[in-house]
Amino acid sequence: MIEAGAIERLQASVRRLEHSDRLQRALFAIADMAASGLDMQSLLEGLHRIISRLMYAENFYIALHDPRRETVRFIYFSDVMDGQVYRPDQEFTAEQLRDTLTLRLIREARPMRGPSNEIVRALGLRQGHGVGTPSVDFMAVPMCRDGRVFGILAVQSYEEGRGYTQSDEHVLAFVAEHVLNAVERKLGQEALERRVAERTRELARANARLQEQVRESERAVHLQATLYRIAALGHGQDSNEAFYRSIHQAVGELLDAESFCIALVSEDGQWLDFPYYVDSSGAELLRRPMGRGMSEYAIRHARTLRLEAEAISALIAQGEVDAATYGTPAISWLGAPLMGARGVMGVVVVQSYRPDLHYTQQDAELLTFVSYQIANTLQRRQQAEALQTLNAELERRVQERTRELRRQVVVRERAQKQLKHQVMHDSLTGLPNRLYLRERLDRALGALKRDPARSFALLYLDVDRFKLFNDGLGHGVGDEVLRIVSARMAECVRSPDIVGRLSGDEFAVLLEDCPQPFSACLVAERIQARMTEAIQVGGRQLHVSVSIGIAMSRRAYRTVDQLLHDADTALYRAKAAGRQRFVLFDESLHASAMNVLDLEQQMRAALEKEQFVAYFQPIVRLADGGVTGYEALIRWRHPEHGMLGPDRFLPAAEETGLIETIDWHMYGLACQAAPELLGRDRILNINISPCHFHSRNFPRRLLDLAARSGVAAHRLCVEVTESSLLSDPDAAAEILGHLHEAGVRIALDDFGTGYSSLSHVHRFPLRTLKIDRSFIEPLGLGPQQQRSTAIVSAVLSLACSLDLDVVAEGVENTAQRDVLLSMGCVHAQGFLFGRPAPAGELMAS
Repeated sequence: MIEAGAIERLQASVRRLEHSDRLQRALFAIADMAASGLDMQSLLEGLHRIISRLMYAENFYIALHDPRRETVRFIYFSDVMDGQVYRPDQEFTAEQLRDTLTLRLIREARPMRGPSNEIVRALGLRQGHGVGTPSVDFMAVPMCRDGRVFGILAVQSYEEGRGYTQSDEHVLAFVAEHVLNAVERKLGQEALERRVAERTRELARANARLQEQVRESERAVHLQATLYRIAALGHGQDSNEAFYRSIHQAVGELLDAESFCIALVSEDGQWLDFPYYVDSSGAELLRRPMGRGMSEYAIRHARTLRLEAEAISALIAQGEVDAATYGTPAISWLGAPLMGARGVMGVVVVQSYRPDLHYTQQDAELLTFVSYQIANTLQRRQQAEALQTLNAELERRVQERTRELRRQVVVRERAQKQLKHQVMHDSLTGLPNRLYLRERLDRALGALKRDPARSFALLYLDVDRFKLFNDGLGHGVGDEVLRIVSARMAECVRSPDIVGRLSGDEFAVLLEDCPQPFSACLVAERIQARMTEAIQVGGRQLHVSVSIGIAMSRRAYRTVDQLLHDADTALYRAKAAGRQRFVLFDESLHASAMNVLDLEQQMRAALEKEQFVAYFQPIVRLADGGVTGYEALIRWRHPEHGMLGPDRFLPAAEETGLIETIDWHMYGLACQAAPELLGRDRILNINISPCHFHSRNFPRRLLDLAARSGVAAHRLCVEVTESSLLSDPDAAAEILGHLHEAGVRIALDDFGTGYSSLSHVHRFPLRTLKIDRSFIEPLGLGPQQQRSTAIVSAVLSLACSLDLDVVAEGVENTAQRDVLLSMGCVHAQGFLFGRPAPAGELMAS
């Protein structure tokens, strides 16, 4: 028994060794076949035979899967039941093989073994759907690499007793990878051979095309070189005969040109010239009228013509060509028109008298190309000849034009000088204008920077009361006044000093060499003294004066505008000081101007922050001290300087133009407090600045403001000063008239201090006269009160006769009150009766 068991084990070991040996030989055989030169079908049949030696494989197929394209090919299929149902080159998509056993096995990527029906059920496929004839036993293994399935190997048996074991499955799986390698190697080899063959065919075709291109290129290079030679001939200096001979030689390199001629149409189109010809028949071509020759025929058709003897005979028979003009008959004739800018300018002809020489279509195309170059070259030579003629003519015309331009330049220079004088000078006075003066000032500042010792001075002048001359006597008189003033100013300066008119009645004097302010002041005095003489204009004797601002040059000046600004500031101070005087600018004036600018900014901020407030001073009856009204007065609650009176900021407000805005702000505050402050019968007095007389809408705006606040028109009293009425009496009368018609009272403030108080009483609709405090202050002081008493008494008598109310201003003690009572004065206001205070304080008291 022991020996029998040992023998059995030895036999099993021998069988395994034999199986391993068969398997090893099979793998070697597969590798040899893959490296052999067999075609694919022979390789696959050999693989079938090798596998058949390892197991039962009569029914065997190989399916390749393309994972990228999702397709399947049955490159080998052998089956005793189903036959050859698939072609090796046929490719199936995944959709076409849907629900088939092969596609499902590829996607499962694992070996399957057993009866085909059981495998179909295990894979969830429908029975009999795309699986071929059911087999007794079926075995398939995937062909994988790097975890990806590239196909399957499958064997099947239709006979009972012939099946597959686990060992067969291991053998087939082991062989599958080597089969895949062999198949892919053969497929790659075949693909490479196909690509090599295709590439070889492509290279052969490309080589043929290249050789043809080389030949064409050589022909094109030859043609191009010839065309270049012909084009270059047009730039040469050869004679016409040499030029045409060179063209003939160039054409002869392209085609047979034994007989060659160039015919040109004359400028008038009536003649045909033959500047060059060579004819092998010995014919002579002479200039002739345009007729019925072959050259004329080509010119008429304006295209290249290639004609044989028969066609030429037909043209002669039809009368298109005259045989006498044509000359010796040609076997082959070729002519190309020479196209110019204005049509056909001629023709180039080659012709053959030999039976063996006929021109081809290629010759016609070559001659056509050549004709273009010949035509261009001929045109260039003709243009060059014409250009020489034109240059000679142009040179003659240039000389004539140069002489004419020289004459025009002289005239233009005179005109430019005159125009520059007009641009830089004032047309009315003939003086230099602002532009000229700025240019001189700019040069003077530049010289000062280079040499600080070269000081100069600028006098800024303004004619006093010139508006009265213009408005009262007319612009003609005003213009004459300006001419006389400018002439007198010019008399007061010396060269190189200049007098210029800036605008209107403003003038300037530039003293270029003025090291001391004293010298500038002397010139200013001389000008003002010269102006004191009366002038006769328009039948009137007028007296003219000027105010002068002087600015001395300083190194601090960087621009002309800075200098003009300082001179204008000095002029403003001179006019404010009473006119007919001069003021020398210094740093104090600059500081004052800057203070006004700073104050302007502060006032604008005060308006935004509502720092302006309304104060009220009572107006009382002298008899019992009863309050009859209040005068609204403005105050500024300054954040740094405390409560400021109007004398601290109103002059600056008038100068900067803010007075109107501040007034309306004040009117709104006064009207807002008026209903509770006035009660039933008191009056609210408000002051009007002269600027409001320029607005025709002022009455309506003021009445609307009062109405919105609940203040009736008859409870308002507007106070105007005599000086404000002088600015524009007509406008003031119109504005005050509208207010009077609406029921507003009109009061004349500071009565007695103006120039024509009585005329104001007569002209304006006044209701009240307010006697200035300067007449009230002396009352009660014994001998000093006599003159004031007389004036006050006169005012009271005048008011009584005109039925006007009188208010005495500035009553500060009981003595003044008693005197006024004894004189019959009814109303007064002053510190004796109450200081200005906010409305809340007055109502609380």
